[in-house]
Order: sequence, then structure tokens, then C-alpha cells
Amino acid sequence: MYQFKGKEYPCCASLTMGIIGGKWKTVILFHLIDGTLRYNELRKEMPTVTERTLSLQLKTLEEDGIVKRKVYTSKPPLKVEYSLTDLGKTLIPVIKAIADWGVFLVGEKGETAA
Repeated sequence: MYQFKGKEYPCCASLTMGIIGGKWKTVILFHLIDGTLRYNELRKEMPTVTERTLSLQLKTLEEDGIVKRKVYTSKPPLKVEYSLTDLGKTLIPVIKAIADWGVFLVGEKGETAA
């Protein structure tokens, strides 16, 4: 049994998928690999995600210590930026491997990435 942030997981793979699994978390992390993005920049990169879902996924990733949220309040308008934490950066090879596998699938099927 594995424990992380008060939750128990039956194996190491389920722990990993518990943190980065789901439809949007890996996509969010993929877009943060190259650096910090503001909320609206993330929304533009992921046009089919709802605002509520993006907000909830970012909050969960922040709670798990994968994503860092920085709020600038010095002058209006409010500015919020998201970036990978040091722990989040350890996922870069995993996220890149997942993305590369998607590229491989497109190549295998003779389809094109839109």
C-alpha cells in the first residue's frame, strides 16, 4: 500500500495515475513544460475544457504539489500564473513520453494531427 497526501493507493501506478490521471491533468502539465502560463493562456491552449474543469484540475494539481499558483495583486487587473513545481518537473519525462506515444499513434494510423 502506498500513501500520498493522506490518500492510500494499492500500487505505485495507481498513485501516479491518481495524481496525473483523468482527461485534463496531463494536458495541463504538457502545456506547462515550457514554462509559466497565465490562466487565460492555458484556456487558449485547451479550448474544449470548461472554465470550471480547468480551475478544479489546477486546484487539485496545486494541492498535490505539482503546480504552483502565483497571484500578483500589486496592480489591477489581478494576474495569476501557473508553473510546475520542482516535484512537477520530475514528471516532464513521463508527460513527454505520453505525448510522444500520441504522435506515434497518429503516425501508425496514417492520420494527421489537427
